[in-house]
Amino acid sequence: MATASQSDGRKRVVIESVAPEVDAGRFPVKRTLGEKVTVEADAFVDGHDQLACMLRYRKAAAETWMEVAMRPLGNDRWRGEFAVDELGRYGYTVTAWVDHYRTWCTELEKRTKAEDIASALMIGAELIEAAAARAAEPDASELHRYAKALRTEGDPLMRRSQALDPALAQLMAQWPDRTFATTYERELMVVVDLERARFSTWYELFPRSCMQEPGTHGSLRSCAERLPSIAAMGFDVLYLPPIHPIGTTARKGRNNALSATAEDPGSPWAIGSEAGGHKAVHPQLGTLEDFRHLVRRAGEQGLDVALDIAFQCSPDHPYVKQAPQWFRWRPDGTVQYAENPPKKYQDIYPFNFESEDWQGLWDELEDVFLFWIEQGVRIFRVDNPHTKPFPFWEWLITRVKARHPEVIFLAEAFTRPKVMHRLAKLGFTQSYTYFTWRNSKWELMGYFTELTQTASREYFRPNLWPNTPDILNEYLQVGGRPAFMIRLILAATLGASYGIYGPAFELCESRPREPGSEEYLNSEKYEIRAWELERPDSLAHFITRVNRIRRENPALQHDWNLRFHPVDNEALVCYSKHSDALDNVILAVVNVDPHHTQAGWVELPLEALQLPPDHPYQVHDLLSDARYLWQGARNYVELDPRSAPAHIFRVRRHVCTERDFDYFM
Repeated sequence: MATASQSDGRKRVVIESVAPEVDAGRFPVKRTLGEKVTVEADAFVDGHDQLACMLRYRKAAAETWMEVAMRPLGNDRWRGEFAVDELGRYGYTVTAWVDHYRTWCTELEKRTKAEDIASALMIGAELIEAAAARAAEPDASELHRYAKALRTEGDPLMRRSQALDPALAQLMAQWPDRTFATTYERELMVVVDLERARFSTWYELFPRSCMQEPGTHGSLRSCAERLPSIAAMGFDVLYLPPIHPIGTTARKGRNNALSATAEDPGSPWAIGSEAGGHKAVHPQLGTLEDFRHLVRRAGEQGLDVALDIAFQCSPDHPYVKQAPQWFRWRPDGTVQYAENPPKKYQDIYPFNFESEDWQGLWDELEDVFLFWIEQGVRIFRVDNPHTKPFPFWEWLITRVKARHPEVIFLAEAFTRPKVMHRLAKLGFTQSYTYFTWRNSKWELMGYFTELTQTASREYFRPNLWPNTPDILNEYLQVGGRPAFMIRLILAATLGASYGIYGPAFELCESRPREPGSEEYLNSEKYEIRAWELERPDSLAHFITRVNRIRRENPALQHDWNLRFHPVDNEALVCYSKHSDALDNVILAVVNVDPHHTQAGWVELPLEALQLPPDHPYQVHDLLSDARYLWQGARNYVELDPRSAPAHIFRVRRHVCTERDFDYFM
């Protein structure tokens, strides 16, 4: 009795090891508009027959498949690719069949005896006649003509030449016999996002600190006045912490104090008061129209507004009274507040996703996203998604992107690797990373090789942050201004997407709340800060230059092209990025020691970078505008972190002439 897999034993081709494929097709891979999906597969058959192998793809809702021929790579491996030019989902798979015509051609080329050739030509004529029966005009008539020519009496060698005519091979490829084709058992998926999902530069600020006068509460209108300067620094995403009403019950004071004064504004993440909840604007920030005004003004500056979505409530949130079943109640009749021992968040109630009314909770939280999408938001930074169920996020993101495929979700999940990766697989467009704590050369090389050169790159898009309102890394606390410059360069050149907690980073804010803490002293999470953005020691000009370099060099707008290169100094890290055509090659050398000058010899792969082995080539430092002539694979660098902690070279591959030498004299 035949099993399901043996339903037709004449289907002889095996297809396996298809890539990219995430968890046996359970989750989609990710691309952005205009990118290509390169697919590989093992396809083979018993014996020595030739195969035809096709990559099939379609828009998810389409019934008709498009096809492109896959080319053999050797050892039964095949490769094909297709471009994605619409937002949303595409499906793709692989199909292959025994190509009896190509098998016949291969054997015919080996025959030398006239009688063997004549006999083989009769077999070929039958194959061609069969193709003619499948073909439409005028191809059918042309195929009949070829078949007749093969059956005509005459010199077998002359007829063999006709049989191997490339034009005939092209016709036969257009009308193959796919009766016994094998198609891969799964239709795989790719999610296509806007380019912003792959290349973005984020600036975070608190609107309440955008004061028009010292000592006042900033507003969305005063925040809008800062937009030109943020855009001028080269940022394209303005990220706002929660802008909703803040509760008063258990409100935290300055530096996370358990008691607050009347002047303390509270934490924006303690969402909800009698003024409203997740679909309302804090009254002191303004109105919904003020928010829409901010979004419009941002668009005029080339900025998208990213909004923080934090699914938690203050004790004063309307949900607590309207839907008490959505929270965990303790035996004493109080609601369980949030805890992450030893941290306690008395001003925050988490949702109970195991509530009997879990579907009602899901529906309401989906409506929060849809509400802000109606106000013009297309990017969401989701706070602590790892503390909410995976099925919820997969359900929500799938539904939202089905209606609004342009929406981008950033997962703020500094948690265990498998959890971070699961969130990325199930739909989050971008992900926070461990970059914040990867400071040494070996840590950076190991981590970014993992992010860019392993299978996880198909679904995990990193967004690099040197600091956040929650995290002041020890490296920044002790490294001074050079540490901030180093971390900015690393974030901006290692990753295609990065962000900074803006004013604090610009002004090199480095004071921890106490020794050993990553919390800021006088954290802006709990108080309004009057930032002196015009200070002469601000990094604004340096940040502007680095972001300009990113925009002007396509090599820095991708992640997968990152390659590290040897340097004989553990304090120097060297890496390159290049465009597909190698017409834009960026080479970075960074001193990760913020305290001392470091020097060493960089070793480059000349052939891979198409650099001349026997002639000088130019490297142009885009940070300092200095130009150097290098020659050969090994070249010397020396970096003083107090003046120039890094080189960002644009590599000029042309062979230098005497005129080039004169430039450096």
